[in-house]
Amino acid sequence: MNKFLQQVYFGNSVQDYLISIGIILLVLLLNKIVSRYVAHLLCKLLKRQWKAFDEQTFVRLVVNPLSIFITVTVSIIALYRLRFPPQLNITLYKYTLQQVFEAIAIVIQIVTFIWLLLRMIDFIATVLERRAALTLDQNDNQLIVFFKDFVKVVLGIVGFLMVLHFAFNYNVGTLLTGLSIVGAAIALALRESLENLIASFVIFFDKPFTTGDTVKVQSVTGSVERIGLRSTRIRTAEKSYVTVPNKQMVDSILDNISQRSQMRAEVNLHIHLQTPPARIEALLADLKGHLASVREVHSYTVLFNDIRLQSFVVWIEFFTLPIDNTQFQSIKQDLNLFALQTIEKLDIRMAAEGQGIAITP
Repeated sequence: MNKFLQQVYFGNSVQDYLISIGIILLVLLLNKIVSRYVAHLLCKLLKRQWKAFDEQTFVRLVVNPLSIFITVTVSIIALYRLRFPPQLNITLYKYTLQQVFEAIAIVIQIVTFIWLLLRMIDFIATVLERRAALTLDQNDNQLIVFFKDFVKVVLGIVGFLMVLHFAFNYNVGTLLTGLSIVGAAIALALRESLENLIASFVIFFDKPFTTGDTVKVQSVTGSVERIGLRSTRIRTAEKSYVTVPNKQMVDSILDNISQRSQMRAEVNLHIHLQTPPARIEALLADLKGHLASVREVHSYTVLFNDIRLQSFVVWIEFFTLPIDNTQFQSIKQDLNLFALQTIEKLDIRMAAEGQGIAITP
């Protein structure tokens, strides 16, 4: 038996073949169990940092990439016991077949390792999103999504550099030096994209607006639904979905309507010149009484504002605390209807100039 085990085929003994094959078969049979065990060990470590820890979700996310990574790593270690058969070590495009197989194995190992890290980032982002959902600040949720995407991009670049270095023995330092020159040219070509990327960081840290705010930038007004690496998505009142580059969101004059301390409305009534002063006084008193009865109105001014060649001007201005826009428009509508009803009740004629009621929000 010992003589059979010591027989050599293709440069390796039967015993070495059996040991390597046995190790690979063993890891194939036990990889799920081992990966779950390792995942549970990681759970215990992470539970110390987060009390609200979903162990089932974590295991479901990491068990498959962890299983493949363990299988590939152990298989590579087991095959390193064997010498590559000289008969098969042919040359393909300046690379031997042994080098090609080693490069493929290393690439698979690095890819599965990066895949495992990406799954862990997804889980960490999920935990942070659940915690952020408990707060009123919606900016936390968008910040988590932003940095999750950003870290994934960085990991992808690191994985690519690892493949070049470990699988193909490429000098990454030389590559980075060369890329610095090429990168300058690319940076000029992609200047607008880089400006938008930098502007996204400005938005997240300076916080001129956050997700859920109603903003007006240039000719676009709507609610911010998402802040991305390159652009901001805004849902307008017409329910259209507008994409605005982040650079414009930072460089343009932006009105954050949600951050207004008060909301303002203005009404101008043009009264006929033959209207007696007593009726104007009665109109002013009724208008003041109406505004005083509206609970949402914080302050108001009702004033006989001007005497013009063709009309008397009654000027109305009121402020409310920040409220829903639909409710604010309803208050303005009620005021307009009350003004018309009062003018009719007092038998007041409107001037030829400005037959309607001018409203300036």
